[in-house]
Amino acid sequence: MPAVVKDHLSLVRSQQGAASSAVSLKSITCSFSTPKGGTYTAVKDICLDVGEAEFVSVVGPTGCGKSTILNSIAGLLQPTSGTVEVFGKPLQGINRDAGYMFQADALMPWRTAYDNVVAGLQFRGTEPEEMKHLGHQWLDRVGLGRFADRYPHQMSGGMRKRVAMAQMLILNPKIILMDEPFSALDVQTRQLMENELLALWSANRRSAVFITHDLEEAIAMSDRVVVLSAGPASHIMAEFEITLSRPRDVAEIRMTPEFLDLHHQIWATMRDEVMKGYQQSQQG
Repeated sequence: MPAVVKDHLSLVRSQQGAASSAVSLKSITCSFSTPKGGTYTAVKDICLDVGEAEFVSVVGPTGCGKSTILNSIAGLLQPTSGTVEVFGKPLQGINRDAGYMFQADALMPWRTAYDNVVAGLQFRGTEPEEMKHLGHQWLDRVGLGRFADRYPHQMSGGMRKRVAMAQMLILNPKIILMDEPFSALDVQTRQLMENELLALWSANRRSAVFITHDLEEAIAMSDRVVVLSAGPASHIMAEFEITLSRPRDVAEIRMTPEFLDLHHQIWATMRDEVMKGYQQSQQG
């Protein structure tokens, strides 16, 4: 049966050693000042290891601090306490080993698909010929080779997401961070994008931390699903190892008994917290 207890996973990873972790969160707490002069603690004492080449999804109720955790890994947010380590070293400032794909479109509207894809290479000072080769190569890999000259307003939502993926992956990050990147897409396009991402990730496996509200998406994509409690002071409630075989088709795998069993187990763990988070959002 494909269920895993958090303590067992922690034991396995501790036996593997810290060097096998791409990301290690060591008891991080993130608190913020409120407009009324108080303090709001988003997440508290979060301990999480992400192995090299491991795909980890983080799920939980609305407002539980999922993005806060991701921003801490990216170096965009300094935890109030605790430490973030990247490949065994304390993170100082921006995480240069990570690529970040945001929930909202982050494309520059005045740039074409090609110009958006190569923007990071330009900032790095990559030689023009190499940049041109890589830019067109990545547009081809995400199925947009014929649309290099299109601007974002001329592209569908799915096409813009493909450009954003290529823009991130062209920089060859060692760690991939994604904050609900497909949440605004329709169901069919979303499943196509999930399969495209898995294909690109499988071709050159990197550590990935994927934030989503969609439990089915988390199970279909991941090696491990981490469940957060409702906030404030959200903490990790449980972790589940996803033993479904790869490669995966995210639409087909959702029909299998193993998938349904995992969904039942994880939802049973998080159901009450989701309701608690919903009630808190209604009160706010």
